[in-house]
Amino acid sequence: MIICAGNNEHFSFATPMGVGLIEMSINLTRLCLMNPPEYLLFVGTAGSYGNAKVFDIIESKTASNIELCFLQKGCYTPLDNVITTNTQEKKDIIVNSSNYITTNKQLSENFLQFGIGIENMEFFAFLSVAKEFNIPAGGVFCVTNYTNENAHKEFITNHAKAKEILNLHVKKRLEELTS
Repeated sequence: MIICAGNNEHFSFATPMGVGLIEMSINLTRLCLMNPPEYLLFVGTAGSYGNAKVFDIIESKTASNIELCFLQKGCYTPLDNVITTNTQEKKDIIVNSSNYITTNKQLSENFLQFGIGIENMEFFAFLSVAKEFNIPAGGVFCVTNYTNENAHKEFITNHAKAKEILNLHVKKRLEELTS
């Protein structure tokens, strides 16, 4: 089953589950309790911490939930804040999730030191639910912007094209799998 966030991020082949960590957790848990899918694929857009370029496609099975205060040494968590469904030795680009979009370029570059390359609001919650229900899962993202002071403006400018690129990429991959 293919999942997307929703709101302005819809795809004809995906079921929307909600924006942010909480909506995704609640709605995907409900779906998995009522009718568990055999697999889950998340499709969405992401911001780059610096290495990935706008309109790059990133595939990953690893997510983190690291807030900016952690990078500033202003907080800690007793929770495991990295999750993966990767069962191969392939190194994933880690996708960070927060209910906030990073707009501080200097801080965002610090994520790269931890192997974290992009951010998407829902992916950590998505993988957490999939792992809890033992459902194989992963994500496909198209980069819309860099995480800097222009993040929102770049996102708005590039969002429609990024969705087109994702649409074509996912449809091509589905054709490869079925042929």
